[in-house]
Amino acid sequence: MSTALAGAAPKGNLPKIDNLRVAIVAAEWNGHITSALTKGATDLFKAEGYPADAVEVFHVPGAVELTFAASQLIEASMFDAVIVFGCVIRGGTPHFDYVCQSVTQGITALNADCDTPVIFGVLTVDTEQDALDRAGGSLGNKGTEAAEAAVKMVDFTRRVKEM
Repeated sequence: MSTALAGAAPKGNLPKIDNLRVAIVAAEWNGHITSALTKGATDLFKAEGYPADAVEVFHVPGAVELTFAASQLIEASMFDAVIVFGCVIRGGTPHFDYVCQSVTQGITALNADCDTPVIFGVLTVDTEQDALDRAGGSLGNKGTEAAEAAVKMVDFTRRVKEM
């Protein structure tokens, strides 16, 4: 649901995860947006008391490459969660639709097939201002929300494995 429609995501106490390891993959395309999302995420991990080495940041050229990078990081078995950040801004061609569909289906497939949660932090927006509003602007920072989701999903997967 859109933040504009629902208001800010509810804030609650996040679980503390021992030995947390999270990979962040950020697309270089629209890098001013993805770097702001990445900063929002890393700031959340720092504020929650995780050491700097709990999070490793990787870069790929664009949003379509996020699925491949996440897949490789999952196969490496070094991370409890992978967060992907991209920004796709609608233009005058169908390219927007193809890119959005590709990355959405790719990340969905990874989440269905793998044991490592992949957090979808890809902004799919009509304008650059829409993206700026969601990357630390008037609608908050979706990077922070992605980091919160990562912590909650790692807690979930660890709890399920203990059953």
